[in-house]
Amino acid sequence: MSDSHVHYRIDNAIACITLDRPPVNAFSLGFLDDILATLEHARTDASVRAVLLTSDIPGRFCAGLDLDILLGKPESEIRPFLEKLYVQLWDAQCALGKPSIAVVNGAARGGGMTLAISCDVILAGESATFGYPEIDLGLLPAIHLSHLPRLIGRARAVELLFSGRSFTASEAERTGLITRTHPDEALREEATKLAAVFASKSPQAIQAGRAVMVRMQDKGYREDILAAVDEFCGVAASDAAQEGLRAFIEKRAPEWPSE
Repeated sequence: MSDSHVHYRIDNAIACITLDRPPVNAFSLGFLDDILATLEHARTDASVRAVLLTSDIPGRFCAGLDLDILLGKPESEIRPFLEKLYVQLWDAQCALGKPSIAVVNGAARGGGMTLAISCDVILAGESATFGYPEIDLGLLPAIHLSHLPRLIGRARAVELLFSGRSFTASEAERTGLITRTHPDEALREEATKLAAVFASKSPQAIQAGRAVMVRMQDKGYREDILAAVDEFCGVAASDAAQEGLRAFIEKRAPEWPSE
């Protein structure tokens, strides 16, 4: 693709989309645009029957948003980015027509969690870690408020989303958040093996079955996404969130407004 931070390679009907935006694959508008464009390229590429999404940065899958997107910005400037991350990314994955596998080979946080859960399957290396740190910045882990309780139950979701703590790949697998954990050195090979299994099936049956699953399992999800965009934008522009962002950048404890 045009942006060197997103690499696209096809091998044996498997497209590998690799993120490479040092130091932590944080989202800018341009970076997210290129991810969306690469997914669209995979959708229209008739030679592709499965998609891998991974990172080329050791120890990092995706850290989420560049804070510059949020700091000092009004709701009108935050909304276009959130619509890309929540609505357009979801639409791109739904329309992909081919199984997608997130290969989490490092830390996934915030928007990186959104990127991972947009895929059909999540495989992780044993040293991978996960987390929803938005609450520590006075922000909302917005779409995960809808998505996570469906996967792991309300009580576990509340603990993870409102504590902001990080957790291991083994915990993520135990709770059902991710599909499977592999030794770090075997992760890419195991992901490729699974993608090859998907690629060996009838592409017509896979496409139809995947479309049915989206319709049957994700009813109301788009409405949840739009609501999440509204809630995130409103909170992100608040005094509390702006204080949380500044405190994070300044490496100090936030002084939350009393109201």
